[in-house]
Amino acid sequence: MKIHKEGYRIIAFSILLAAGIYAINHVFLLPYSIFYWLVNAFIVVMLYLVIQFFRVPHRVSPEGDDLIICPADGKVVVIEEVEETEYFKDKRIQISIFMSPLNVHANWNPISGTTQYYKYHPGKFLVAWHPKSSTDNERSTVVTKHKNGQEVLFRQVAGAVARRIVCYAKEEQEVKAGSEFGFIKFGSRIDVYLPIGTKLNVKIDDVVQGKTTIIGNLTNS
Repeated sequence: MKIHKEGYRIIAFSILLAAGIYAINHVFLLPYSIFYWLVNAFIVVMLYLVIQFFRVPHRVSPEGDDLIICPADGKVVVIEEVEETEYFKDKRIQISIFMSPLNVHANWNPISGTTQYYKYHPGKFLVAWHPKSSTDNERSTVVTKHKNGQEVLFRQVAGAVARRIVCYAKEEQEVKAGSEFGFIKFGSRIDVYLPIGTKLNVKIDDVVQGKTTIIGNLTNS
């Protein structure tokens, strides 16, 4: 397991803050045993939560040309046929994965291919499960074209707490399924838009793991 580069500054700041709190605690609360140890416990828990949030465990993606790999850890909260209005402007199958603050927050490319489209949208910070969060919240949209001609759109969506989306996608870039394309800080959701007729391997309420869970299979165009 490693620590994600997006966490270096926050972890460094958290350590300095923890050291400051500990110094003040040691000076003023040492005679008051219960309060002294409660504050020390708070410091340890705070550092643990911050560090574990930026963890990136070692994972190996399954092999297979037509596989659609889960782009994030979390829980499947939406599977429905919708009108995708930003890029395709037609019917697609939407799969939404809700990420809690305790999940791994790195994001992975769901398919191999060429990045056709990338756009960042500033926006609101509605709770991630709000019906309009996919269209009104801050978000980054990426479209990758598979070698068989099929295109998959995936979207990082900010939430009420997650106010920092990082996306490394670049148009015309060749990507591999399971390679990292971004990071969302402090919980949110990922929406994936698949062609109608895609064979799905997940259902509502499934707990999925980024980079390893297979969420479906692409069909030839």
